[in-house]
Amino acid sequence: MTKTLNLALQGGGAHGAFAWGVLDRLLEGDEVTIAAISGTSAGALNGAAVKAGLACAEGAEGRRAARDNLDHVWAQVGRFSDGRLARWMTPSLPVPHGFHRLAEMLSPAALVENLTRVFSPYDSGVFYSNPLARIIRTMPHAGLASPGGPQLFVTATNVRTGRVHIFSGAGVTPDAVMASACLPTLFRAVEIEDPQTGRLETYWDGGYSGNPALFPLFPNDLPRDIVIVTINPQEREGVPSTPTQIQDRINEISFNSSLLRELRAIAFVKRLADEGRLQDRGMKIPLIHMVSDEALMTSLNSRSKSFPGPGLLARMKAAGRAAAEAFVAGDLANVGERDSVELRRIYG
Repeated sequence: MTKTLNLALQGGGAHGAFAWGVLDRLLEGDEVTIAAISGTSAGALNGAAVKAGLACAEGAEGRRAARDNLDHVWAQVGRFSDGRLARWMTPSLPVPHGFHRLAEMLSPAALVENLTRVFSPYDSGVFYSNPLARIIRTMPHAGLASPGGPQLFVTATNVRTGRVHIFSGAGVTPDAVMASACLPTLFRAVEIEDPQTGRLETYWDGGYSGNPALFPLFPNDLPRDIVIVTINPQEREGVPSTPTQIQDRINEISFNSSLLRELRAIAFVKRLADEGRLQDRGMKIPLIHMVSDEALMTSLNSRSKSFPGPGLLARMKAAGRAAAEAFVAGDLANVGERDSVELRRIYG
């Protein structure tokens, strides 16, 4: 029996290839129908690839087109870096902690991070370009502007107001996807005209305000079930002690905060419903499911998000497929029936 559900895809740079694997497995069979997708940053890129493919054809042909788009996107992303220099600079023999820190300081990721503190993407003048533009616009199945396929919601952060902005419908363009993935230290803010005000607004990465945003999936015309594909670890044992570990954990907490707030709000609504305080209000209570690999994600640091070498991407895809296989074999039975996550115990 085919289950209809919504997907919420978290962002996380090169680690977003994990969701590539999840989506590749879900699209391989006919166990699920995707009604809507909410995506942020790499999640928006994945969502755009799926939407564009499924909008081009129905059934197995559409699923194959979506998988082709995903393969194209991540093959292009993988050309940014092969990670050989990073691996060469990582000590393989037992050495004092200070040498590990020195290696971190001299790694390509650290060098790029330090350069962004001195140079701005606006310093490059006419030579500036955003590599995501070509990736999105050269997908083999270009159905992003089509009304067919699942609804797609892309999250970005309005630089002027600091508020979350959701692009949907005809507003989901390649520029909107680039806005969702616009890290301000690496890319110039993406300018998009607001069709309601006519004002030119600028946008940064959606992870600052919604990673991913769940509320676009709440309308009554969409299924109750939301499957969240998480990238950033929520929990880490131990206290970070090196500068790199501290900064990594700060980033993880920051980019998870908006999602945790929404999950806590859902848990609160569920508690009210259990107490009978929402009767006759016609409110749809979401059912939450998650696909993740916390062990893998906690074994990595945030620096690897910026160096999408083919080896890392292949590892992420394989892990995503395995996690999706486990979801299909287990929690898929909960779709339409109950939560697969004990929200009230964790967030209530």
